[in-house]
Amino acid sequence: MKVLHLEENHPTLIKGLQALGFKNDTAYTDSLAEILAKINQYEGLIIRSKFPIDEDFLARAKKLKFIGRVGAGLENIDVKAVESRNIHLLNAPEGNRNAVGEHALGMLLSLMNRLKAGHASIQSGRWDREGHRGWELFGRTVGIIGYGNTGKSFAKRISGFDVKTLCYDILDNVGDQYAKQVDWKTLQAECEIISLHIPQTPLTRGMIDKKFIAGMGHAFWLLNTARGSAVITEDLVAGLQSQKIMGAGLDVLEYETRSFSSIFNEKKLPPALQYLIEAENILLSPHVAGWTGESHVKLAATIIGKVKKLFF
Repeated sequence: MKVLHLEENHPTLIKGLQALGFKNDTAYTDSLAEILAKINQYEGLIIRSKFPIDEDFLARAKKLKFIGRVGAGLENIDVKAVESRNIHLLNAPEGNRNAVGEHALGMLLSLMNRLKAGHASIQSGRWDREGHRGWELFGRTVGIIGYGNTGKSFAKRISGFDVKTLCYDILDNVGDQYAKQVDWKTLQAECEIISLHIPQTPLTRGMIDKKFIAGMGHAFWLLNTARGSAVITEDLVAGLQSQKIMGAGLDVLEYETRSFSSIFNEKKLPPALQYLIEAENILLSPHVAGWTGESHVKLAATIIGKVKKLFF
């Protein structure tokens, strides 16, 4: 069978598929029109997020048997259309869960210890100890929204800090030794830290808005290593200005392109985005929570393993 790779991944992915007997072609620089013109030749497709895999795309992919999504999110794929054609959809949330859990914890520790502001202060020639007094995690209540692969990874990593960890998920009975599953009202009433680990769906789009912020029982820190669409940035800024939100670590932003390539898509940035860039209690990273050297290999290995299980 022939497999078309739309984006570059770790070399072990192509090597692993070759070892299983697949013929691999790459189309890293091809336009969507060029890909559509030849997709009917392939039984397999390897993607990240460059192009939407929609009804029109799938209608042309007459021979397609499987799609390998090198990552977790499926928002760029028409899942129902894929399933209606009996095409196997393989993604790899296991491949970067460790990386995301560690990144979220790193962001939280940096925010609570005011490391960004302290570093900037020293760079400017000031040695201000009292002005950079931070906070401890010990004894706090952490809330995780979305308790799948990355949510569980974060919970495990934060468990050594003597915190109480709660989780909320649309699925029942997902809690474990690291997090107690609770309802939405309890999560909001008790938590001082909220970490998002959710896919992009109609239910999660705009989830963190002014109503959510107002409903929190405590001032809180916010972490988002999931999808930028989950947070309404203008409402986040208002929460920061009122000090209901103590700080935020954001690996993703609603201003990213479909392929997560940049937030700098306009000559003049939206005011809310400009505020985040300049605020000292905000920590931003360029959608790299799951983007470690180790996860690069693990994502490839996960897809290889699922393809092998599917066909052999």
